[in-house]
Amino acid sequence: MKLQVVILAAGQGTRMKSKLPKVLHPLAGKPFLEYVVDNALALNAHNTHVVVGHGAEVVKKHLDHYSVDWVEQTEQLGTGHAVAQALPAIEDDSVVLVLYGDVPLTSKETLEELLGQVSANSLALLTVNLSNPTGYGRIVRDERGCVQAIVEEKDASDEQRKISEGNTGILAVSGAKLKEWLPKLSSDNAQGEYYLTDTIAMAAADGMEVVAVSAKTEEEVQGINSRQQQAALERWFQLQQANALMVAGATLADPARVDIRGKVSTGQDVFIDVNAVFEGDVLLGNDVKIGPNVQIINSSIGDGVTIHANSVIENAEISADCQIGPYARLRPGTRLAENAKIGNFVEIKQADIGPGSKVNHLSYVGDAKLGRDVNIGAGTITCNYDGANKHLTDIGDGVFIGSNSALVAPIKVEAGATVGAGSTLSADVEAEALVVARSKARVIRDWKRPVKKPK
Repeated sequence: MKLQVVILAAGQGTRMKSKLPKVLHPLAGKPFLEYVVDNALALNAHNTHVVVGHGAEVVKKHLDHYSVDWVEQTEQLGTGHAVAQALPAIEDDSVVLVLYGDVPLTSKETLEELLGQVSANSLALLTVNLSNPTGYGRIVRDERGCVQAIVEEKDASDEQRKISEGNTGILAVSGAKLKEWLPKLSSDNAQGEYYLTDTIAMAAADGMEVVAVSAKTEEEVQGINSRQQQAALERWFQLQQANALMVAGATLADPARVDIRGKVSTGQDVFIDVNAVFEGDVLLGNDVKIGPNVQIINSSIGDGVTIHANSVIENAEISADCQIGPYARLRPGTRLAENAKIGNFVEIKQADIGPGSKVNHLSYVGDAKLGRDVNIGAGTITCNYDGANKHLTDIGDGVFIGSNSALVAPIKVEAGATVGAGSTLSADVEAEALVVARSKARVIRDWKRPVKKPK
């Protein structure tokens, strides 16, 4: 049977106190709803129907890179009503999996286990055993242990509220049964809403087996309704990722102070100090050392690289045994060959830095190509932008650039040349030459320094 996934994402999320629809708030830098849509895609769903309501256009815009069926729920009348909005696009002989846009961390493996329990005569329900079930609907079973109904907390008796098995809201059943049951739902309850959970009692009444699959952890089925819940789930998720890094061979100075907002692959004997932030796809080789307060975005870091404190690396390729920072910024398009060194308060952008070359401090190198064993002195800049276009600075092997120099691109400094400190160059420099371009000093004797006039 075809798999049809219905994702409920219409709620406003009033407790978030935000203009942004709740499902677009981030967990590890990624909107809640994207996790859920990605799960549907990973399950090879035939169609994914996303039911939107509050902030519908904003939600659609944020997720316009996904191929999904957008379904609008103009009135939010409960979960049963929300699923009903997607029914016209669902075939009777399909399996329908209902997910929630504010429940981001349900694993693909758990959902596959759930789907494995669905048949023409069974409904599969994801439940969770809770130390504190407050706020959850309770799973009511008969004397044989069979699921008979779900009772929402506001409608539950004192005895039912003692039940620790809670409803996650996630279920899977045939499209035909949903089409039969949903029109029969009643809003005669404390919320005045049409509960999807009432279909469990309908299934039991029809003699269908209700198979409960238990979630592995509370966190994988945790819905996020407030900033506090968002922060708590973020910390839990980050700790899982930190543990995975340690299993892979990394040492973390403090696993509670590393943030991963994407995917990090690590080699052996990596050391990561506190407050490191990784975004996008990051590859760390063997023996990498990362200092405190470092941010790495969509970059590969070669074996034996040391990144000192407070450095930012984005869309860069770093070869083996490089030294970076502290306080260095490597912008997109930076490529460092082996043994290159980028020092403190240096900015590199769209540049190839050759093997053994050094840009040690207080310099800007952009739109440039540096050969082997180049030395860039402090305060040097490549003047790459003419106000309309970017131009290349090409520096050959073994070139020495003195401090406080400005290289006005396009310009080529050939191998072995030396540029004297304080030079501003706008013409090519031939190989092995010394070039000095600075104004002659004037000495003015008997000069009187201005003084303040008495008041």
